[in-house]
Parts: sequence; structure tokens; C-alpha cells
Amino acid sequence: QVLKSQELHELYEGLKVNDVNKYDYVLTGYTRDKSFLAMVVDIVRELKQQNSRLVYVCDPVMGDKWNGEGSMYVPQDLLPVYRDKVVPVADIITPNQFEAELLSGRKIHSQEEAFEVMDMLHCMGPDTVVITSSDLPSSQGSDYLIALGSQRMRKPDGSTVTQRIRMEMRKVEAVFVGTGDLFAAMLLAWTHKHPDNLKVACEKTVSAMQHVLQRTIRCAKAEAGEGQKPSPAQLELRMVQSKRDIEDPEIVVQATVL
Repeated sequence: QVLKSQELHELYEGLKVNDVNKYDYVLTGYTRDKSFLAMVVDIVRELKQQNSRLVYVCDPVMGDKWNGEGSMYVPQDLLPVYRDKVVPVADIITPNQFEAELLSGRKIHSQEEAFEVMDMLHCMGPDTVVITSSDLPSSQGSDYLIALGSQRMRKPDGSTVTQRIRMEMRKVEAVFVGTGDLFAAMLLAWTHKHPDNLKVACEKTVSAMQHVLQRTIRCAKAEAGEGQKPSPAQLELRMVQSKRDIEDPEIVVQATVL
């Protein structure tokens, strides 16, 4: 069952009636309904009124690139809602390159252009922007994906300073479901632990991701058998088996501060 905005409203009203609507974080991901998104914005605004320190982490799931061509896999009328309503109330956003391009209205061909786009996204509201994957070239070759992070911090005197990071991750040759959800959830957790250190938060997030994906592909290949391609069911993320890696990941991907 896909949750509709009315059902979300009823759930939230129930939380209020029972006085269990005191939150420190809100995390949203994939949705296909613009009225649901608009309701999320209303709820986040209300929660922020009662807790000004609430952090809203938004994964603006809209589409991706395949063989260099981007396409949306949600209705197109979600884009203006994300751009004009959701992103302005978000504190942390985790778009992929295609989604960052959609939100900013600009294409990314280089790292410099990526940071210009991230600055545009900062100006829309979020202090932390992580482009979770991009097709920018890696110095380590075509087997690697680039992720970029940008965190805007305010100094006591009111001025802002922006930290930029870059990460290069080895590609895993398989199609997984839920990697974006896992990334956003772990980034929320690690930015909670390291609120002023995007480098460490991203290293722990991406390293944990690598451990989960490597364990998943190992288990899937073993289940499928020699020379057989694993099925989608066999490629379900091995989350429970990776509990220790999620809680305390060995750092296998280093971030470069730029």
C-alpha cells in the first residue's frame, strides 16, 4: 500500500494526540505523490517550530543516469515541489548527480561545475549537500565512482565557511535496491555523531556502504552458484549480517578535503 497524503496526515495527527511528536530528525526518501510531499513540508515546518534544532534529511529521489542519459522515474510534477518547497526546509540533501542537475537547472561536466551547483543548492536552504554518485572521471579509472560533499558552517561572528570533500568509491557490478535509502539513513546517523566534520561522517557512511554491498554480492554469488547471475531476491542488502560494519565501520574509503 502506498501511503497517501491523507493517511500521512492521520498518522501525524495521531502522534500529536498521543504527544509523541517530539523529534530531533526527519528523514524522507522515495515518494511518487506531490500532495504527500507537500504534507511532509507542512509537518517538517510544524516540527521545527517546536524544536528549532530539528534536522531534516531529504533524499530527493527523482531519477538517475543510465549510459550517460538521465531520466526521471517519478512523475515530473514532483520536481517543482522538491525545488520550491521541500529543499528550502531541508538541512541535509543527498541527490545523485542527475537529481542535483534537475534541482539547480544546470548540467554538471566538471568538479568545478558540481561545486557551483552545490552552492546554488546551499542558497536554496540546506547547509549540507552530498552528491552521492556522479559520472565525473576518477583518477583511479572507470571502475570508480565520485561522490562530493559540501557543508556550510556559520562562525560565531556570523560569517560562513564551506568545507568541500571528494570521495572515490569502487563500483560494484550489480543492481541493488535500497542503497540510496541506506546512504541517507547512515549519513543522518554519522552527521549526528560528527555534526561539524563532514569528512568523517561521509567516510563512515561510504565505508559502511562498501562493507554492506561487498557482503551482499559475496552472499548472492554463493547462493546463485558458479557462473550464474544472482537474482534480485539474492541481491537483497545483507543489513542484519552487516550490523557491526554499520555500527563501527572500518574506514576503507578516504575523503579528500578540497
